[in-house]
Amino acid sequence: MGWKNYKTLICLSGCLVAGCMKDKPPAIGNTNLPGTEGNVYIVCQGALGNGNASLYAWNPQNDSVYGDIYKAANNQPLGDVFQSMMKIGSNFFLCVDNSDKIIVVDAASKKKSAEIDLPQPRYILPVNSAKAYVSSLFHNKVYIINTQTFTLTDSIILPNQNTEGMWLYNNTAVVCTWDTAGNHIFMIDGSTNQLVQSVRVAGYAPQAVLQDKEQMLWVLAGDEPEGRIATLTRLDPSTGDILAAYTFPADADPLDPVFNNTKDTLYFIEANYNMGADNNGIYRMSIHDASLPASAIIPAVQYQYFYALGISPETGNLFVGDPKGFAQDGWVYIYKPDGTKTASFKVGLGPGGFYFD
Repeated sequence: MGWKNYKTLICLSGCLVAGCMKDKPPAIGNTNLPGTEGNVYIVCQGALGNGNASLYAWNPQNDSVYGDIYKAANNQPLGDVFQSMMKIGSNFFLCVDNSDKIIVVDAASKKKSAEIDLPQPRYILPVNSAKAYVSSLFHNKVYIINTQTFTLTDSIILPNQNTEGMWLYNNTAVVCTWDTAGNHIFMIDGSTNQLVQSVRVAGYAPQAVLQDKEQMLWVLAGDEPEGRIATLTRLDPSTGDILAAYTFPADADPLDPVFNNTKDTLYFIEANYNMGADNNGIYRMSIHDASLPASAIIPAVQYQYFYALGISPETGNLFVGDPKGFAQDGWVYIYKPDGTKTASFKVGLGPGGFYFD
């Protein structure tokens, strides 16, 4: 889709799949999540420009949903476009990108501890116990924050715009720049903060990077609305050699690649924002497959597309976010790895990510 949550979404809210499911209402205002770990957090982006982002949670032990828990704990809204979250130490760091801030909250109480101002924060990559890198939409920088003093300390300039997905490999940060002019990922030394290498990938506009069980990197690239066909590249980070390259159909718009817990099977979304049947659903493939999967393991139904995907480190189950065209509150569906649905529940507007604590 291009920059997730910054492109126009088609809002068809009529005969959506949730209409035939039992509605599990969230416990709005209840922040008393059982325990401090084991919860699944849902990053609800909200609608761009409306300041209605929210943080939800689901507890697997009591099968209960807890809604808008940041607002309940702090008596203030979270902000505009909640992009991602990361736990570092005893705090959650919440990237609210169109509000140009990272909000730090105590992981147990959800009370706000601090706020770090920086432009369009997207994702946070912890480098050590006191340092993390932050990617930034519309900028050619990776920002450096001190995760103990909650301060912005420096930045690293890269050749391309739109720093996006990141991965830490042997104390080297691998950074994607979602720039239609770029076909490289960039390696930053985590000790010196210096750009040390760039590695070519098969396509343009790299957006996400992750690592399989054989320590090989997978890079998703592409921006279909801007004319950059989506690609997947498997490469050896020690040599930069491309081991496999996969090209999606011209009108496919993949997002949110994630490995299963054994890191030998890749799952990803293809989203059809016209809500047709083609290139629309959850797909999976082995790390040694010769080609992309021909069909979805979880097809989206008519008037539906998916927008977020995560895999539980405890059960291996798939968590899928359905934004309902951003025209109403979204839904989360839980599936077994084989695609069998086990549960569903309603959340806030625009479920766009998951964090497993």
